[in-house]
Amino acid sequence: MINIYSPSGKEEEILEYLYGHLRRRNLPVVRQDVDDNRYNLVVAPPDTEIQLALIGHLDTVAAYDLDDYEAKQNGDNVSGLGAADMKGGCTAMVEAFLALWEEGVPPPVALALVVGEEEEGDGARQLVRDFQFPWAVVGEPTDLAPCLSSYGYLEVLISTKGKRIHPSLSKRDRNPVVAMLRLILSITRHIDENRPELVYNIRDLWSSKAGFVVPDFCEGWLDIHLPPSATVGGIMAELEEILARETERNKMIEATLRFDTIDSGFDLPEKGLVVESLKDIYAKYSLPWTPVPFISHSDANKLWQAGVRTILLGPGQLEKAHAPDESASFEQVCLAAEIYYQLAMAMKKQESL
Repeated sequence: MINIYSPSGKEEEILEYLYGHLRRRNLPVVRQDVDDNRYNLVVAPPDTEIQLALIGHLDTVAAYDLDDYEAKQNGDNVSGLGAADMKGGCTAMVEAFLALWEEGVPPPVALALVVGEEEEGDGARQLVRDFQFPWAVVGEPTDLAPCLSSYGYLEVLISTKGKRIHPSLSKRDRNPVVAMLRLILSITRHIDENRPELVYNIRDLWSSKAGFVVPDFCEGWLDIHLPPSATVGGIMAELEEILARETERNKMIEATLRFDTIDSGFDLPEKGLVVESLKDIYAKYSLPWTPVPFISHSDANKLWQAGVRTILLGPGQLEKAHAPDESASFEQVCLAAEIYYQLAMAMKKQESL
C-alpha cells in the first residue's frame, strides 16, 4: 500500500488495488461514489444493522521526494509515505476484517476505506450520507492510545488587496504585503497572549509575484487547532474583530477573512458499549488505558458532526505523520489488527445476547 502513490485527489490506483484484494477474498465490497473518478470502499455484512464502523483514509499528503517515498523496512520499523498516516491503520483494519470474514460469522461491523481526508474530507462526508452507524473507530496514528476527544480546526484564508504601482512609489499604508504581515502579527499576538491553548500554523503566504512592482494583492493560509473545550464560533468572532480593527487603522487596504474549514472538536464520555469493550480488550493485552485527546483534526470531526460517536485509535505516532522520515512499528500495526478484531468480536457477542 505504501508503494502505491495516493495523494488526496489521486487515490484511483490504491482503490483498484484494494477493491481487487478484497474481492479475491470474497468480501462483499462495494464502491461508494465520491466524484467522477474516486470512491470509498465499504464492506458490511448484508441484512445487518451496523453497530460500529472501522474507518481509515487511503490518501496521503504529497510526497516530500517523489524519488524516495516507497516502503523500507529496518527490523520492526517500516518507513515510507503514509506508513503512519494512515496506511498502517488501514492495513490493520483490512487484516482484522479478513480474519473476521474467514471465520464465517461476520459481526455487525463495517469496514470503510475513504478518500480525501488530507484535503476536504469529501470521502467521510459522502460515507455518512449513505450509511448509518452509531459508533466509529478511526485509525489515525495515536500510538495505540485511545482518543475519546479531538481538537477542532479552523482553516482561514486571509486576503489583502491594494493597487499595483511602481515600487519607487511604494508606501507602507498602501502595500498589501505589509498589511498582511501586520494582520497576521496581530492575530498571532492575540492568540499567544489570550488563547495560549490554541495551536496555529502560518501555512502559506504569497503575493501576485508580478515582478518589479508593488503587488496588488497578498494571500495567506492560517491553520488553527482548538482543544475540545474551545468554542469555534467564539474564536471566529475574535479573528473578525482583529480584522475590523486593522482595516479601521488602514482604510487604504481591503482585507478579508474566509473560513474554508470549520470543524468543532468533541469530547466523548468514557462510557458506552464500544468504550467499555475497549477497556476490557486493553486489560486483556495488559495495555494501559489512558485516554488522551487527538490534537489534530481528521475525518473523526465530520463523523461526530453527523451524530456518530467516534474514537480515534491506530498504530503510529502523529509526530511521524507528514514528515520526510515517516514510519511506523510493524509490531504495533499487528497489535492494532488484534485490537480491531477483538472489538468486532465484542460487537458480535453483544448482538447475540
